[in-house]
Amino acid sequence: MSILRFLGDRRASVVPLFALSFVPLTGLVGAAVDYSRAAAARSAMQAALDSTVLAVSKDVSSLATGALQGRAQTVFNTVFTRPEVQNVAVTTAYTTGNGSQLVVGATGTIKTTFMTLMGFSELTIGASATAVWGNTRLRVALVLDNTGSMASAGKMTALKTASKNLLNQLKTAAQNPEDVYVAIVPYNKDVNVKAGTIIPDWVDFSIWDTLNGTCSKSSYTRKSSCTANSGVWTPKPHSTWNGCLMDRDQNWDVSNAAPDASVLFPAEQYGSCNTALMPLTNDWTTLAAKIDAMAPNGSTNNTIGLVWGWQALSTGAPLSAPPKDPNYQYQDVVVLLTDGLNTQNRWSGDGRNHSTAVDARTEKACQNVKAAGITIYTVLVMEGNASLLQSCASDPNRYFYLTAADQIIATFDTIGTQLSQLRLAH
Repeated sequence: MSILRFLGDRRASVVPLFALSFVPLTGLVGAAVDYSRAAAARSAMQAALDSTVLAVSKDVSSLATGALQGRAQTVFNTVFTRPEVQNVAVTTAYTTGNGSQLVVGATGTIKTTFMTLMGFSELTIGASATAVWGNTRLRVALVLDNTGSMASAGKMTALKTASKNLLNQLKTAAQNPEDVYVAIVPYNKDVNVKAGTIIPDWVDFSIWDTLNGTCSKSSYTRKSSCTANSGVWTPKPHSTWNGCLMDRDQNWDVSNAAPDASVLFPAEQYGSCNTALMPLTNDWTTLAAKIDAMAPNGSTNNTIGLVWGWQALSTGAPLSAPPKDPNYQYQDVVVLLTDGLNTQNRWSGDGRNHSTAVDARTEKACQNVKAAGITIYTVLVMEGNASLLQSCASDPNRYFYLTAADQIIATFDTIGTQLSQLRLAH
């Protein structure tokens, strides 16, 4: 039978049909093979780009103009080892609006094996990876126990070293001045808020005036006894106030509510008035100087320190933190360090012995601060109410119990690392 008769024979033979379909079937099967090779290469390219963008983003701020492309190319070439991919081109795009963003992309071609039968000699592959960081801004209130017991066992010395180290870590984490703000809140029974000679208009002197003045009958030192004995009481000038405030009326004492005419902050001429607090700032030199100025004295009221840390993070009065840019996310953090039990507040305690009544106010303040979305780290140095401080922390990993003063330095380093990673997270 001739070949023409064979092909023309229609008597149930599939051979002619197979002969006619061989080329397109081979092309389709081969296309699947070629596409599979391309998909595997693209997966490897994506993995290499993921590694590249993370590696380069850590150095991008220190790279000179024009060096970014070369750095990305070098890293990509090191991790992408697929010789079948040719004509590889790497691109980079770095922007700093509303945080930092780095995009690294790559394209390449793979020669086909089977698809050439269908007129396609190569396939193009491409991928990209993006790292975004710095769109989270950080605000930290360092609430630091400055009570008399901090003078022992080298605790205050270690705290100063640790705090300044932490400031350096946070300064490094700030690529722009507004990225990180820090407040310093030294506290004992009271908190000192006086800056220079300015007396804030939210300070209530009604109690202070009754305790600080002179009587026309010199044997009386309080207004109540003076007037009860027909004396004339003259309050001292408010310029002589040393800057200390005691707790506000309950339950304002565990709140960050802004002051108004009916709820102000009561002044007290506390004999152990400590270093004045510093509201949120990014002036790193001044912050370090404030740490150096701290001096241990007085009894312990963790409540008032925590509440004023909260006030420092609040954008309203009394401390009026800088407004927040809606284009950024913000993390507000309080780091509370103490070395002792609560011993005294405005209403309870003698300044020497543990007061569970003061503990109850601290516990309430902790609950309110966390409910406001603020992260709390607590550090207990050697002595104190461990259960109170542990429950006050936002989670168990943010509570630290230290058995020696020198551990403060390593602990603050750990906290600083966590906070820096939080702001620079990719």
